[in-house]
Amino acid sequence: MTASAAPVYVVDDDSSVRESVGSLIRSAGWPVEAFGSARQFLESPWATQPGCVVLDLDLPGMSGLELQRMLDPRFSVIFLTGRGDIPTSVRAMKAGAQEFLTKPPPEDELLEAIGRAIARTAPRRAQPAGTDPSADGTVGMIGMSRPFRRVLDLVEAVAPTDASVLILGETGTGKERVARAVHDRSARRSKPFVSVNCASIPQSLIASDLFGHEKGAFTGAAQRRIGRFEQAQGGTIFLDEVGDLPAETQVALLRVLQEREFERVGGNHPIAADVRVIAATNRDLSAAIAAGAFRSDLFYRLNVFPIEMPPLRERKEDISLLVEYFMNRGRGPERRARRVHPRAAELLHAYSWPGNIRELQNVVERALIVSPEEELTVDARWLPGPSTEPPRPPVSEPPAVRETAMREAPPSGRSDEASGTIEPGSEPAGATLVAGGSLAELERQTILRTLAAVGGNRRLAATKLGIGLRTLYEKLKRYDPH
Repeated sequence: MTASAAPVYVVDDDSSVRESVGSLIRSAGWPVEAFGSARQFLESPWATQPGCVVLDLDLPGMSGLELQRMLDPRFSVIFLTGRGDIPTSVRAMKAGAQEFLTKPPPEDELLEAIGRAIARTAPRRAQPAGTDPSADGTVGMIGMSRPFRRVLDLVEAVAPTDASVLILGETGTGKERVARAVHDRSARRSKPFVSVNCASIPQSLIASDLFGHEKGAFTGAAQRRIGRFEQAQGGTIFLDEVGDLPAETQVALLRVLQEREFERVGGNHPIAADVRVIAATNRDLSAAIAAGAFRSDLFYRLNVFPIEMPPLRERKEDISLLVEYFMNRGRGPERRARRVHPRAAELLHAYSWPGNIRELQNVVERALIVSPEEELTVDARWLPGPSTEPPRPPVSEPPAVRETAMREAPPSGRSDEASGTIEPGSEPAGATLVAGGSLAELERQTILRTLAAVGGNRRLAATKLGIGLRTLYEKLKRYDPH
């Protein structure tokens, strides 16, 4: 690793943490400046030098969140805390934090997070102070799971370039959010971001919409029209559902990508196109090419840098974060729910979410309206039968837990909601029927047995359970909050 132009700042009131984290960072080749409080950091000359900050949440006098709000937006913030609760992490990420790690963090995860933060900070140092933090591109992109982090890493890598990007993924996975993040982290961030849904425009009008038209170009063209590409000059155009473009428009788009110019409909003068193209689709373009519905040469031009969005069923660790985010965003005077009922959390994590994040948002909005008390409740009938995808166990439920559940499950029979059990036939899609109906209790017992078997070594226990170390810490905190 190479040293950064500015040091990594460690702000923590625990001297042992400052020493251990500082030593780890120095061993990786980065200079370090350590501070015991937020006030000490703010009074230092380093407070005006944007860089990466490894910041403790619980600081004396001024908390880490309060310090974060006072920092120049060009700082990249990594929270390091002993209590990784979901609401706090959501507030931190909404305020601009890029990472939220629970103590003690795995050394490799901390160094990877610092590396990403330094990469983000380098181009920001050239930006003027007072830049809107929303331009960072992560606002509204909530997640801590490994698949989601991989997407963020790809965004970080491709954003500074002018390469065309093709975002692939199911409906509702957040493809436009990723496109905006790429734009907001690029040198084009101050120029327009123009979004076009290619599937929503009639095929007879799509060329005019994208490239504009001259007066009299066709019946009804009473005046010249400026198309979306001209509106996006200097910036980025996002072509959502690009797989639905008609054949003649595919040819015109291919010319833009190859020649960097286009003509308005009815015109004969080429117009230079200084536009970055980001496209997205939920279609299988390989099958469309085989069927003759999509041009292979256009596909190769668009697919310079592919980003595949994981469906929500493959990033279930993020469900709690997303629910908290939607609850905070949607809360009004008539919406009193401030926490999620355990039964609702179980239903939300067991469901396979064929509609992905968009479907989850709709369910949370509905639950906010009908939940009468402070706890968010979910009706199992809102989560209809299994999705078209084969059911998969939640990320937090390793194969060992499922096998143990099947071995320990009692003979089928009726039970009641009061005891926390599920009547056969009424369990939600993707749920596993276990002894006593409590998947959480079975999971807790399995984790404790595994920890005992490995002598309390949490890293080894996480490996044996098939989950991440951070996930294990979160589960232990949930099952034993004291």
